[in-house]
Amino acid sequence: MNRVNLESHSEDDDRIDSVSDDYAEVVVVRHGETAWNVEGRVQVADRLSKETAISAVYSSDLKRALETAQIIARKCGVSEVIQEPNLRERHLGDLQGSVFHEAAKLMPNAYQASRSARTDQEIPGGGESLDQLFNRCTSSLQSIGERVIVVTHGGVIRALHKRAAPTERLQGKVLNASVNIFHLSSLDKWIIKKWGDINHLNNTDFLETDFGGDNTSA
Repeated sequence: MNRVNLESHSEDDDRIDSVSDDYAEVVVVRHGETAWNVEGRVQVADRLSKETAISAVYSSDLKRALETAQIIARKCGVSEVIQEPNLRERHLGDLQGSVFHEAAKLMPNAYQASRSARTDQEIPGGGESLDQLFNRCTSSLQSIGERVIVVTHGGVIRALHKRAAPTERLQGKVLNASVNIFHLSSLDKWIIKKWGDINHLNNTDFLETDFGGDNTSA
């Protein structure tokens, strides 16, 4: 990947550019927080309902992503959400379902594995390495094609960013209900057309500091 185009959002940029025949456009959304009020999810759905030619809505089959995807699908006039297990968040093995700030004491081996800089480091208890996460979610997105909306998780979106811009260091978290647009070419090249757009949330009380959106997501 030789070029990354990070565009800022403006009032004149509410409509996503139409897609040429040689690449697919995939609009990737991080789910709304489960404990967050529904307003934020509706706001992202309203934003995406302005678009035309959305052929399908895909989602991780985990509840927090699926609920957001269902709201988006209804707003966009799409009859059903296609559930895709390969869009699930990284499996953290023994850490799954635990209180993360307590894990360092209760499960030190699993905790250290989850924080490892080695991308091939698996987590005890059946947890995935970052390489395994990268391979399954990028393969899943590559096979979707067309012009679609995908609702998934922070760690997955970080992996997609790495696929499109492997030399770029991603700063900060992937925020809830942020819109990220990827162009996937027939030559197997990915371009980031838009990243981290949350302008549709300007009038909502969305969560910027919630757990997740980085390598600790689960």
